[in-house]
Amino acid sequence: MAMDVIPEWMAALDEEDLAFIKRFVMASGSLKEIAGQYGVTYPTVRLRLDKLIQKIKISEESAEEPYIALIKRLAVNDKLDLETAKILIQEYKRGRKEEKYE
Repeated sequence: MAMDVIPEWMAALDEEDLAFIKRFVMASGSLKEIAGQYGVTYPTVRLRLDKLIQKIKISEESAEEPYIALIKRLAVNDKLDLETAKILIQEYKRGRKEEKYE
């Protein structure tokens, strides 16, 4: 069965993330082996995988709340600090609640 459509979460990833996923699968999910391939420590690879998981989750949420997904994506990619991201999301949600009651 050929894949006609690339899933949205996959299309949202950059080439580096996709290459990491390929290596991860080819290594049967062994983070230790991936660490050796990249020449980094196991915790570094674990952190990379955790960020990748966050990106995928954010991508899945973006259809429902694109603004929140954007803020989370900026925080995951270290373009925005986590505390500022939390404040922006909280204010956005507060504004949405107020709109519902108007």
